[in-house]
Amino acid sequence: MAVTLETLAAHVGGTLVGGGNGMTVAGAKTLETAGPGDVTLVDRADKLHLLGKSAAGAAIVPTGTGAIDRPAIEVADVHAAFAAVITLLHPPRPKTRIGRSAQAAIDPTAKLGADVDIHPFATVGADCEIGAGATIHAGVRLLPGCRIGAGTEIFPNAVLYENTRVGDRCIIHAGAVIGAYGFGYKVTGGAYAMSAQLGHVEIGNDVEIGAATTIDRGTYGPTVIGDGTKLDNLVMIAHNCRLGRHNMICSQVGVAGSTTTGDWVVMAGQCGVRDHVHIGDRAILGARSGVSNDVEAGKTVLGEPAIELRDRKLQLATISKLPEMRKDLKHLASRVDALENGRAAGAAEAA
Repeated sequence: MAVTLETLAAHVGGTLVGGGNGMTVAGAKTLETAGPGDVTLVDRADKLHLLGKSAAGAAIVPTGTGAIDRPAIEVADVHAAFAAVITLLHPPRPKTRIGRSAQAAIDPTAKLGADVDIHPFATVGADCEIGAGATIHAGVRLLPGCRIGAGTEIFPNAVLYENTRVGDRCIIHAGAVIGAYGFGYKVTGGAYAMSAQLGHVEIGNDVEIGAATTIDRGTYGPTVIGDGTKLDNLVMIAHNCRLGRHNMICSQVGVAGSTTTGDWVVMAGQCGVRDHVHIGDRAILGARSGVSNDVEAGKTVLGEPAIELRDRKLQLATISKLPEMRKDLKHLASRVDALENGRAAGAAEAA
């Protein structure tokens, strides 16, 4: 649908500047994809130059931006406003509560709270408990003894092994596997013997688990994910790990067994963390860091092996100068040779 810029400005609590009265837009798109009938966003002043390359008819910009080359709506929070505009122009599909589908397999011993949705072809095993308002999408497998908190949503084809505990208001995305066997073996009789797999996984409240992410069960007790922690897609958390609260774990991170973290830890993409180390509160592991030792609280590390960020930057700066240093070394070596040759010739003449 087409909406005037005045209507959009009122909707987001913004101020229309640069004209545009009566102008309508029908879409909200990013700078690269927007056309004349769309509104776009620029969230920082240092990105305004990119607007000149966009065909967008109007833009949502930060308050105080001032005159630009097209009508704009100034707001305090650009991203919140843009999200509200998208929701207005392209309303999301309504989520209709369906109750318990006749095509779902629900064990008679399972306990379901009020207003629980179980979609077709989901499986709920024996002695499972599902809290009020939870949603179990198609193809989800809850093995016996799982506990799912109120308001939690589990997307299609996720698998939760037996006795998995999930808190309230969690989101588990498609294809996640929670509670698979830990990767632990010992050699017995010339072959690998699997370690004990007697534990489970405990996930706190307000946790998000990304698509195709895996969390292994503990050997004897739980693998723990703390309240508010967010795991991106394709993350691997091994057996016996205990992650603190509000950690942010980006895609393709692998955390080996029995590692622990404090609160508010950030692990950037493709980090690898060895087993039995501790990452302190508010530590940051830079992208592709290889962490083989404990990281102190508040430290930022980078590299392989991961070291403190300042030291890593010094190393990289030195490496970038190696070609120039090589030239200098060759020049010095040639001068030394010339001096030595001259000294040898003088000694020969004196003899």
